Amino acid sequence: MASPSQWLAGARPRTLPAALAPVLIGTGVAAHTAEPVWWKAALALVVALALQVAVNYANDYSDGIRGTDEDRVGPLRLVGSGLVEPALVKRAAFLAFGVAAVAGLALAATTAWWLVAVGALCVLAGWFYTGGSKPYGYLGLGEVMVFVFFGLVAVMGTTYVQTESSAGDVVLPSLYGAIVAGAMACAILVANNLRDIPTDKESGKITLAVRLGDGGTRKLFALMVFAAAAAVVALAATTTWWALAGLIVVPMSGRPLRRVLSGAQGRHLVPALAQIGIAQLGCAVALFVALVATA
Repeated sequence: MASPSQWLAGARPRTLPAALAPVLIGTGVAAHTAEPVWWKAALALVVALALQVAVNYANDYSDGIRGTDEDRVGPLRLVGSGLVEPALVKRAAFLAFGVAAVAGLALAATTAWWLVAVGALCVLAGWFYTGGSKPYGYLGLGEVMVFVFFGLVAVMGTTYVQTESSAGDVVLPSLYGAIVAGAMACAILVANNLRDIPTDKESGKITLAVRLGDGGTRKLFALMVFAAAAAVVALAATTTWWALAGLIVVPMSGRPLRRVLSGAQGRHLVPALAQIGIAQLGCAVALFVALVATA
């Protein structure tokens, strides 16, 4: 029987900045271009955090029953370690998906019912990342879907539910903010998959990192960080130059960049995951403060 602390570790709290950051950025854009609706921002945050936890438990379950996690380096896997019965982890994933669905329904009911379809796609994408007979995470499509759902959908959705606007002066800054969040979320996944190249190859999990190889994956990690920085500049150009505070992402990414580009392997890459997550969150907080303060 796993302890509460082990269940918490299984939820992978270090990945939660990837859920918090897009809501902060999307709300900042809403505040700067229109009026923020704080209770909707809070509901969007519940949706994002619940989906992230659900995806983490779903991955733990699906990878665990496939045997992918048997020799995995990194955070605790509940199923792969044998601590928890797979059915219980699956139930935890569905419970978290349910929390996200309830909060999402409240947003749809008070904004637009077509958002229910968007929410359903988010749940399906979360489950089939490693679930089902042909998970797209095993086909090298993980980064694409992370960019779409933790970048475009999360940021632009957060802005939309608060402004209900499709005007260019709202959409364009929201799009640039989505690129910031999406690129940094991809950087987290790239670092994770770089660490796992040897074990993923052995288990038949063909991630983008496996396809690109060690060297190509390290270059992709750097590209994601600098793509986020470029999007910060574009966001500032369409809102306020104070948003250049988001360029803090570059110095904050210095340590994980050095670790990745220096050739660190295996468990020596684990700190890079936490560090790039903190860099993403730091960038999002800076953008949020700059955009809200200059509204």
